[in-house]
Amino acid sequence: MIDLATWNLTIPVGQPAAVIDTPLLVGGYQDNYFQSREGRIFFWAPANGSTTRNSTYPRTELRETYGDGALRNWFYTAANDVLSATARITQVPASGMLAFSQIHSKQSSSPLLMLGYQYLPQSNNGNVVIAFRGHPASADSTKIVLSSKIRLDQDFSYEVQLSKSGKLTIGLAEPGGKVKIWSATVDKAWASHGLYFKAGVYTLDNSGNETNAGAAVFTHLQVEHRQ
Repeated sequence: MIDLATWNLTIPVGQPAAVIDTPLLVGGYQDNYFQSREGRIFFWAPANGSTTRNSTYPRTELRETYGDGALRNWFYTAANDVLSATARITQVPASGMLAFSQIHSKQSSSPLLMLGYQYLPQSNNGNVVIAFRGHPASADSTKIVLSSKIRLDQDFSYEVQLSKSGKLTIGLAEPGGKVKIWSATVDKAWASHGLYFKAGVYTLDNSGNETNAGAAVFTHLQVEHRQ
């Protein structure tokens, strides 16, 4: 069972894209883009879906909130902030790319961290890619391939942790048991930013019709802010 009591949901409908508030989500909300059943959450975002402000791509994505639905924005210096999940990518758009987790900022249109999946048709595997902005003023993010052994429709588990000291660590358990770990230190300029976790499907394509889409299934998703 994935607890939805501290998330809201953006779906690629309306202008700008619609947000489903926490109480409605907890009450059993389902649609073509989002389904939560039997401990599994399904996300689907077609490339021709509508977008949020300051974005060119569609998303069906959870965003951290408090239990009453108010947006949660945290400072990394206040706690050790952890997102852990088990997911599988079930569809990629024509571009071959989607994002499935983020650390975003209230004060910026670009995230501190984005975890993405890039399908490699020649090998039938995919890369799990880290896009990391060490400084909030950075125009571009640094790209790192964390793993190149994740197939479509194959479960993988990962954890994102941002410590009080600013150390960002990402661990990913590949099928077969090998664990890949990457870490970096964020610039202290991020300390003044209200941050929040996101998880779901952000389809990095906006061409074609609804058959061109990104999709994923999560069987575990948990956020902790450890003192």
